[in-house]
Amino acid sequence: MITRLENPWKPEQIEGILNPLIKKWFFSRFKEFSLPQLYGVMEIHSRSNILVSAPTGATKTLTAFLSILNELIDSGEKGILENRVYCVYISPLKALSNDISVNLIEPLKEMEAIARKKLGVRVAVRTGDTTPYERQKMLTKVPHILITTPESLAIMLTSIKFRELLRNVEWCIVDEVHALAENKRGVHLSLSLERLGLLSPSMTRIGLSATISPLEEIAKFLVGYDNEGNEMNCRIVDVQFLKQMDLKVISPVPDLVDMEHKDMHESMYRLIDGLIQQHRTTLIFTNTRSATERVVHHLKEKFPKRYTENIGAHHGSLSKTLRHNIENRLRKGELKVIVSSTSLELGIDIGYIDLVICLGSPKSVARFLQRAGRSGHRLHDKVKARIIVLDRDDLVECAVLLKSAVEKKIDRIHIPTNALDVLAQHIHGMAIEQRWKARDMWKIIRRSYCYKNLKWEDFREVVEYLSGKYVSLEDRHIYAKIWYDEDSGEIGRRGKMSRVIYMTNVGTIPDESHVIVKVGEQVIGSFDEAFLERLRKGDVFVLGGEKYEFLYAKGMVAYANASVYRPPTIPSWFSEMLPLSFDLALEIGRFRRLLNEMLCSGKTKQEITEFIDKYVYADSNSIESICRYFSEQFHYSEIPSNSRIIVEHYTDEKKRKYAIFHALYGRRVNDCLSRALAFAIARTQHRDVEIGVNDNGFYISSDKVVDVMKAFRMLKSGEIRKVMEMAIDQTEVLKRRFRHCAARAFMILRSYMGKEKRVGRQQVSSMILMNAVKRISPDFCILKEARREVLEDLMDIANATKVLEGIEQKKILVKEVTTSLPSPFAFNLVLQGFTDLLKIEDKVEFIKRLHKQIQLKIGIGK
Repeated sequence: MITRLENPWKPEQIEGILNPLIKKWFFSRFKEFSLPQLYGVMEIHSRSNILVSAPTGATKTLTAFLSILNELIDSGEKGILENRVYCVYISPLKALSNDISVNLIEPLKEMEAIARKKLGVRVAVRTGDTTPYERQKMLTKVPHILITTPESLAIMLTSIKFRELLRNVEWCIVDEVHALAENKRGVHLSLSLERLGLLSPSMTRIGLSATISPLEEIAKFLVGYDNEGNEMNCRIVDVQFLKQMDLKVISPVPDLVDMEHKDMHESMYRLIDGLIQQHRTTLIFTNTRSATERVVHHLKEKFPKRYTENIGAHHGSLSKTLRHNIENRLRKGELKVIVSSTSLELGIDIGYIDLVICLGSPKSVARFLQRAGRSGHRLHDKVKARIIVLDRDDLVECAVLLKSAVEKKIDRIHIPTNALDVLAQHIHGMAIEQRWKARDMWKIIRRSYCYKNLKWEDFREVVEYLSGKYVSLEDRHIYAKIWYDEDSGEIGRRGKMSRVIYMTNVGTIPDESHVIVKVGEQVIGSFDEAFLERLRKGDVFVLGGEKYEFLYAKGMVAYANASVYRPPTIPSWFSEMLPLSFDLALEIGRFRRLLNEMLCSGKTKQEITEFIDKYVYADSNSIESICRYFSEQFHYSEIPSNSRIIVEHYTDEKKRKYAIFHALYGRRVNDCLSRALAFAIARTQHRDVEIGVNDNGFYISSDKVVDVMKAFRMLKSGEIRKVMEMAIDQTEVLKRRFRHCAARAFMILRSYMGKEKRVGRQQVSSMILMNAVKRISPDFCILKEARREVLEDLMDIANATKVLEGIEQKKILVKEVTTSLPSPFAFNLVLQGFTDLLKIEDKVEFIKRLHKQIQLKIGIGK
């Protein structure tokens, strides 16, 4: 049963259980117990499963370890500290593991200094970077606290010698559980935790999470279920928003449209510089790696006297050494400003930061709070964050995002379920450990939150694949890895290489690589694989300033046609963009509806400005821009909202017809709706159409006459999944995701007998393999999983279905309008394909020109 803790324990109760040495050390460092400690320490002491959710810097880690260190030191003093693992600490990042090691070893040294003797509590790190010598040493001098990652835990559970050390573990801490739960690493970990639970039945599970929702689901993810399907007990400590918050959206210029790009660019960097100079250390978040490098370059170039050695960039493409160097310099206070993409969102200790700046929208309330929480990383510091916007859609989005952040409306996390590729990996791992009755193994797996609804048929199909039932797959060098006796219902390990294959291929993070682009045999450049996933046959993209039409891909080579006269359909930065969360999209839709009602009822500009000022957290420039933006859309066309989709028909000067769907539901939902609609048009009207997608809507465009609305009315909530499965069947996205799933399920071995298989070879193998499994069954388990991953994890089929249900139940109205120019709300969507062709200055000019024409039409322009 999941319960929330309503009342904290009294400080004297905690003091009562603390060893005198721990108590003396604690109060030499801290004045008092923090709120997470008042709630959590006694619960961990009494061996309750617990999830502690608190902002960054709220002493979550010490809350988890205080009670554990207390017991280990007690046992050491009594001479009963055994040579075994007492606590396993799991973190998603190797860097975090090193961080915790430092944060544990330092206090232990300080306590030893107070006690003037060795305490004998051993701490060790076991990750992919741990040397064979260090691993061997752990077998004799066993660490009492073992710090590791999800992948290394899976290896240890299957390793003959180390597995024995994991018997009777008393505590398991999962840090940054919010960052794990939303992807397949979390699914993988949830099964590892159940396997660890078999070795250590009385283990207490402790989850540490930043701001996330819904906490009840994260708690279930942490502790799982019993064999009867009942939730295991877990207490939730929710101490969010303890800190004071100083948040604002700021716009560097009064008018985001009628402004020269050069002036806007200068104003933005002056604004950033001004903010940096007013603070001691500033952390700037961008949404892409390239933007990170760009911001550092411009600050150095524009203010050479202020930024030389005191500025740094931090992102995933940098080497580990460079990243560690930046982190260490930050801790020492040597940096005035650091610019990062997403790599500093998790709780790596980076010392004192008093201001966070986000350039552009973080796209989700939870992500914003994690970023903002890096400022005031200490317990009583104020969280201070600014979001700088240069675009009117971003402006509205961020203004509503801040309101949601302050009102504790956190977007709901999506936790993948029934992932059959991860399941295959764990069935293989479990078969290496021992012989199993298939039904017993199935029951253990169903204890995991991610597999609580796993059907026996799906489980058996994965077992049959792993045991070599499909002989035709041997032609593709896929051999049995386990044996399965249907008569006795037993499962076991097969062959000497089984353990080696498992150990060298374990994990869920796919190998990624760049895709080479060719026209004929000539190489013209490359782009990342995530970009290729977005391409449909006939899509037009830009590379090196030239337009190309996508034809097909083979392995890691994309083939294209050079003579193209159509506008681009997909911008090159598309794959790097974070998608807007569905919950935040609905909040923005509600805000749009309120403003529409005010405009409809004839409220004055002053009344609307005052309403916006009270409603959102923004500066006067931003409020003025929002007011003008909505007024122009209202007078020119109609304002869409969460309960009203506006379909805008317009024809451009080249007679190309556009149907623009103003559907503000986030890109993951719009990806589903647009692909399903394009598929319906292709099937019923035999027309191939172009689609463009962003968070605020999508468009369908064609040179020929197409009845878009007839096709849209055919989409039904009960059939959308079937339609989407057919729509993605021949797409690049399914081919790529099938490769990832096949590698996780060990159909394609990334490493075999000491040789690594290149990504290109993996992709070619997977495409041949995909055809082979389709011949076995169109619903072959790993192909079915690739479809599920695309529709549920990459796209958002569940909420796309909800939108269609809303339309069917008349809760969401669909209204058509015809315009001679794209309406203001459509500017960014229609323009996004052109952004690679136009210089940014030209894009700004283009929008200004459209804007002027619209102002003239509604009688504002001169």
